[in-house]
Amino acid sequence: MREELKALRAEVERLRAEVEQQKTGAAPAGAPSNDRSEAATAPAPAPAPERTGPGPNVPAVTAANFSSSTAVNAAAVSSGMTGSLTQPSSPFSPSQSSTSQALTSQSPTSQSPDTASAKKEKIDPFSDWDWTWLNGNPRTKEAAFDSKFFTPEIRADITYTYDFNRPVDNTISGSSEIFRSNEIQLEQLGLGGDFHYDNVRARFMTQFGMYSATTPRNDPSPAKGQWDLDTAYRYLAEAYGGYHINALNGINVDAGIFLSYIGLFSYYNFDNWAYQPSYVSSNTPWFFNGLRVQIFPNPHLKIEPWLINGWQSYGSANSRKGLGGQIKWTPRPWVNVISNNYGLGHDDLYIPNRGRIHTDDSIEIKYYDKPENVLDKMALSFTGDMGCEFGPSTTTSAGVYLQGVGCHGNTKDRNSIGATSADEKFAPGINPKQSFIGYMLYNRMWFKKDKYGLTLGGGQINNPGRYLVLDPPINGETAESAAINAPYFTGNPSDPFKAWDSSITFDYMPRQYITFRWEYDYRHASVPYWTGRGGMTPPGSGGVPYTNNGYPQFFACNDGNSSMQEALGAAQTACASQGSTVWFPDLRRDEQFIDMAILVKF
Repeated sequence: MREELKALRAEVERLRAEVEQQKTGAAPAGAPSNDRSEAATAPAPAPAPERTGPGPNVPAVTAANFSSSTAVNAAAVSSGMTGSLTQPSSPFSPSQSSTSQALTSQSPTSQSPDTASAKKEKIDPFSDWDWTWLNGNPRTKEAAFDSKFFTPEIRADITYTYDFNRPVDNTISGSSEIFRSNEIQLEQLGLGGDFHYDNVRARFMTQFGMYSATTPRNDPSPAKGQWDLDTAYRYLAEAYGGYHINALNGINVDAGIFLSYIGLFSYYNFDNWAYQPSYVSSNTPWFFNGLRVQIFPNPHLKIEPWLINGWQSYGSANSRKGLGGQIKWTPRPWVNVISNNYGLGHDDLYIPNRGRIHTDDSIEIKYYDKPENVLDKMALSFTGDMGCEFGPSTTTSAGVYLQGVGCHGNTKDRNSIGATSADEKFAPGINPKQSFIGYMLYNRMWFKKDKYGLTLGGGQINNPGRYLVLDPPINGETAESAAINAPYFTGNPSDPFKAWDSSITFDYMPRQYITFRWEYDYRHASVPYWTGRGGMTPPGSGGVPYTNNGYPQFFACNDGNSSMQEALGAAQTACASQGSTVWFPDLRRDEQFIDMAILVKF
């Protein structure tokens, strides 16, 4: 009997201890722990956008900025702020997330109830609210597949565009997203994902398709030196490695190729409200090659400095690198504020002393949210850009004169010889203004529980020196050849360029992983710029039409040969000696097109 009483007393004490432990929230002594090894060790990136970063994503915020340790966390992060500008992927140590804290057992004596409560409130940055409504952010709410070590990502972007100018060579110019008319084209096939283990992280994403040809052509830096950088990198949209530091709300250090801010839009069209963004986005950089540090002081703030080779460049056009950074702030679940800034870099090939500063600032506001209504959500975005180039007029040791420019008009410089062509309008002793100012505004509406979307928007730019205007691909023109000479569409200081555009976009989104998109765009420029009926590809050898002759820096002749001359007068003489005349591309001030696309993201 005595033994039975002792056993009964012990059982009563055990039950009393359990009751007390339940009151304090502590796990019973000896109870099995729910802590998982991956929650204690590795940050696992969630599905990336992008183009956050950058795009990019959201060049901007992108999936590249976040991560999760489990499929549950991946879903939370994906539905959080992961897009724009700019870039995809985010690695916050799961040990700091609310999910992992809830899963981690504590002994009764290891912490007070107040301490446990405080730790439970600590969350992964941008994961507490639903950010799938943002422009430049993927709308997927959960990862199709996730693991402790790798979160895969697959993207497909197939488009058909019909240009009402009906160019005979099917070439569309002035865009970073659309390149061919009256053809079905694979814009991008992206295969990759995020690696994450023991706080070490890496991400890669391919860009097979049109992007692999069109994105590198806007970078002049491979012309400097050897090793063919554009070929080495052209099939990679993102490729970087880094480390996650468990400090503040997380610190990421990454090096490699990552998506830039991309003027609020993402590099990946699936993430965007529209397919063809306005000039502010389309003319800003798509990627950076260098180093970034992402610092998260609290769950709603990101500070991200960059040290990069230059403005959308695989290498450095000159000796000075570029500095920049992004600040992202989300004080409420219906507002997103982003500021991107760039400076210091000498990015003009063959002009070593010309610098650049640029600011790109955006705000996105969700001003209507009624999930029970047919029209269930509305949001708007506004982006403003300002920038300029500056540097003195100089003459190189080889006797080459380099015109100086300034951020303000009529900057005095006694070394300036003044305008050197009829299109330029500035006097000797003056460096002309080389600036950029622009804006874009979009309004988005969602219907029937986000199954349908409608976006209206557009923007405007003023770029008197054309330093951010995309070079039309006349006769195979690239940024490299344009840096030497662009005979048909020049980019000299004081060459004017003003433009505006508008678009309407309709989306059908039957599942979170696919979008069917229809879009109409109208674009206008102050000078002939868009491809007309005659196209921008000269006759080939022997008069065969629509074949580049391999010399985009010189005027072409109508017999298909190059004049081998940079000046028009000399080109007319050279072509006449061949029994021909000078060929000119058909450029127009106006362009309108319709675009239909199928966009997939897993």
